[in-house]
Amino acid sequence: MNPTAPLAPPAPDSTRLIIRNMVCARCVEAVERTLTQLGLPLRQVVLGAADVAGPVPDRPAVQAALQAGGFELVDDPTRQLVEQIKAIVVELIHYTPAAELRQNFSVYLSQRLGRDYHQLSQAFSALEGLTLEKYIIRQKVERAKELLSYQQATVAEVARQLGYSSAAYLTNQFRQVTGLSPTEFQQLGPGQAGRLPLDNLG
Repeated sequence: MNPTAPLAPPAPDSTRLIIRNMVCARCVEAVERTLTQLGLPLRQVVLGAADVAGPVPDRPAVQAALQAGGFELVDDPTRQLVEQIKAIVVELIHYTPAAELRQNFSVYLSQRLGRDYHQLSQAFSALEGLTLEKYIIRQKVERAKELLSYQQATVAEVARQLGYSSAAYLTNQFRQVTGLSPTEFQQLGPGQAGRLPLDNLG
């Protein structure tokens, strides 16, 4: 299974589990291992979700096993939608080729989830206390931190990779979120500038 592949539509006889706090390939592997140990026949496990062939006979046991690993099975429909939004944003910003980041996020999310963007934005803001636009900016800034810290890329290169129209636009958003310019951040050196866990950005 490709942990960062887009979530495919579920098969008719599948049960889709929406799972909170899956934000990286290692998270996907941990969830896959947990569900396999429970004896669940898996169809796909990707960021934010897992499809199980057939019904899930003991959801409380699944919830308990996931919680032991720092994850959470989400049952509320609105919360499920918001977690799917988060997973798609993380997948797009952190695991997608740079060329695809130039697309319109609102159109992309609407197409992936089959919902009007205004509806998605309202649901996100109501649950997270943060606009979807600000969440996307925070994720892009966090990815910029990674690129600046560990790949020693220039600000212009990072801006291009993240789909910004200019280095100045990235610098402005970066300063709003961190209080530093990208160059000032980079001068702090690897590991010194406070990268945040992706699940803490909402």
